Amino acid sequence: TMGTFSNITALAPMVRVGTLPMRLLALDFGADLVYCEELIDIKMVQCRRVVNEVLQTVDFVAPDERVMFRTCEKEKDRVVFQMGTADPQRALQVGRLVEKDVAAVDVNMGCPKEYSTKGGMGAALLSDPDKIEAILMKLVTGVSVPVTCKIRILPSLQETIQLVQRIEKTGVAAVAVHGRFKEERPRNPVHCDYIQAVAQAVSIPIIANGGSLDLVKSHSDIDEFKKATGTSSVMLARAAMWNASVFSSQGTIPVDKVMEEYLKYAIRYENHAFNTKYCLCQMLRDRVESPLGKQVQAAQTNAEISEAFGLQEFYQQTHKELQARRERLQTSSGPERPFKDGDVTCMAVRFQRREYPAQITPKMFLLEWSRKEKVEQPSYETVQRSQDRGFQSTVTVDRRKYRSSLWSKSKKFAEQAAAIVCLRVLGIPEGRIGEELSDLICKRKREEKINTLRLHDKNTLNYSQGTQNDGKINDIQGRNRKTQQ
Repeated sequence: TMGTFSNITALAPMVRVGTLPMRLLALDFGADLVYCEELIDIKMVQCRRVVNEVLQTVDFVAPDERVMFRTCEKEKDRVVFQMGTADPQRALQVGRLVEKDVAAVDVNMGCPKEYSTKGGMGAALLSDPDKIEAILMKLVTGVSVPVTCKIRILPSLQETIQLVQRIEKTGVAAVAVHGRFKEERPRNPVHCDYIQAVAQAVSIPIIANGGSLDLVKSHSDIDEFKKATGTSSVMLARAAMWNASVFSSQGTIPVDKVMEEYLKYAIRYENHAFNTKYCLCQMLRDRVESPLGKQVQAAQTNAEISEAFGLQEFYQQTHKELQARRERLQTSSGPERPFKDGDVTCMAVRFQRREYPAQITPKMFLLEWSRKEKVEQPSYETVQRSQDRGFQSTVTVDRRKYRSSLWSKSKKFAEQAAAIVCLRVLGIPEGRIGEELSDLICKRKREEKINTLRLHDKNTLNYSQGTQNDGKINDIQGRNRKTQQ
């Protein structure tokens, strides 16, 4: 595993930048390893691992359905998962959660931002070598992939060397050293002498980091940085963020071409539009106020961003292919099995309007059933998530909760999907075309214009024909109000 980390050039971990599109882009241009953005252990331990058959990715999905980490086959043996942690047990949990899908696991001990340090993570760990040792030992002995860490230099050279020697004893495969003190910022020159002294003091690979401002502007500078730091491996952050072709031995290419390649990955892997925008703005640098920059900033979706770069056709084509795959998978997956999410019974179902006759919806069937059984009427609670404005509804019937694990594009469809889950779990017909309806609805030729559906229940529901309301029950609310009075 040591070989993995010597003589390499890596994409450094960068918050909000190191998501899947940027990592794949860096690999295309010649990076040997790519680090993901730092992901916090507390967030990660709540995630479940989901194989995303549509995107052909592995997603680590938080309880609020946000994808915290997305990876794919192409980077499997080259992506390093970086975590923020201050807790050995949690670090191990995260390591075990991701080890099947990554090349190595890294602990962030260098980030000076409050995001990392406030939980005792990141650079805060540098002043607690006992904790560093505990975390790394736990990971090295507990996960099946190599473990690395990334540090900043300490105020004195002697302290820095002692720390790295102590880290080496835990059995890590490599240490990335950012040649700046905790309080220094990118505009401060990088201390190559410190990195060099550390590299000489240990036998594991040291990965030099921090050269983007002064030293590394193009691929040919990478060797200079190696010489200056006495290391065989280099990790690039901002130089790579500004133009990922810095990894290419053929020399850099114009950033506009790089942005286009980046955007193609963002579209192909349904990257969150805000993240896509953020990364493109980093690449635009001082052109962020140019007409192109303004167009990117104004865009709200990947589709709109693709227009700014003239990639509408690529977007539409990709979107169409993904949709087609989505539909194929949905129909082929057959009858879904229910599963529990807390106290809610879930199934992965969508409401497909075309599967139901014009006047009939699952919600109506559920309402009728609850009347007949004299249980409280179904109540729906719907939430919307921000990344794609999708809706998800939970229906409560007879004090039990049901929901679809899939998100819908409208509130109405989300409620119908919840009703379907409830009906299927309870084994009640839901009114689909071709379904046997004998016990709930009188047999009747569907071809006839149905004006009235008689239900075995004493109630007769009136349907309005052909008005705007999509055949919704005309006056259910009105009638409910009367009964309540």
